[in-house]
Amino acid sequence: MINPSFYAFVVRETPQQTFTRSIEKRFLDDLPAGEVLIRVIYSSLNYKDALSASGNKGVTRSYPHTPGIDAAGIVVQSEVSEYSPGQKVICTGYDLGMNTDGGYGQFIRVPASWVLPLPQDLSLQESMVIGTAGFTAAQCVYALTTQGVTPDMGPVIVSGATGGVGTFSVQLLSQLGYEVHALSGKQGYADTLRSLGACQIHSRETGLEGKDKLLLKERWAGAVDTVGGDILANIIKACRYDGVVTACGNAFSGDLPLNVYPFILRGVHLIGIYSANCPMKKRKMIWEKLSSEWRLDNLEIITSKIEIDKLDSTIDQMLAGQTFGRTVVQIQEEQ
Repeated sequence: MINPSFYAFVVRETPQQTFTRSIEKRFLDDLPAGEVLIRVIYSSLNYKDALSASGNKGVTRSYPHTPGIDAAGIVVQSEVSEYSPGQKVICTGYDLGMNTDGGYGQFIRVPASWVLPLPQDLSLQESMVIGTAGFTAAQCVYALTTQGVTPDMGPVIVSGATGGVGTFSVQLLSQLGYEVHALSGKQGYADTLRSLGACQIHSRETGLEGKDKLLLKERWAGAVDTVGGDILANIIKACRYDGVVTACGNAFSGDLPLNVYPFILRGVHLIGIYSANCPMKKRKMIWEKLSSEWRLDNLEIITSKIEIDKLDSTIDQMLAGQTFGRTVVQIQEEQ
């Protein structure tokens, strides 16, 4: 028999329009409707989770709310034949943790169409080291490879290289044989980025040089940009002919101060990456790659693991730009 109560990390809005965060007792009946009830073992901390946990109405419209756009756990109840009790599964993206109670609770109830069987050769914990950030990085790399960017075409740059998507992109691109350059506004991580495979490290100041110019010297065959703004604009302006830039974040700015010249004079391709509503067929294919041919060694270099009671302080650290790589959150014991 399933205990009807459980614990969850809950964000509440006060009458003064401030936001509080605490671990609270909740009940299964509080969860939204859905065909699959999952006992969550691990989640992860993404920038979108930190925004939701701080009251960003662009991510989460109403409170109280339990964030967590990633969840890995075990099926408890299922109304569909595809999933059965005891099966290990993951759920990332869609509306999970945004306006649907997410992975920072011991249970989630979601539509069956959001659920994916745990890929073969991955543990529940490893799947959350990957999580949305690793999946997004893999989408970016997949876009580069399918658009014809090969290692012999020249260097590829990754911006926001110390973040979750950034560190994963650096490591994956390096493992696939690319010459990887890492751009970051954080100090003190150069040696770690080199250990992930980056051959050269660039500061944010370097990335902003020449931002008032229409075009910059051709340099990059491809790019994974996680920050937006003038950084993304400069990367595009410095791309070689037929270069490919994937854009998946706005940590620096949501603006794109750019002209058309990189596109009409060099044929640069700008590809937007959005993981939340990635079609399930493509989602399964990329997760299969991440568990096989794209499986990364030494994931522990980019991973820290915390218990749920450390989540509040770690969210503050992420918002202050003081985190590195991936943070896995243990919600409860697997048993």
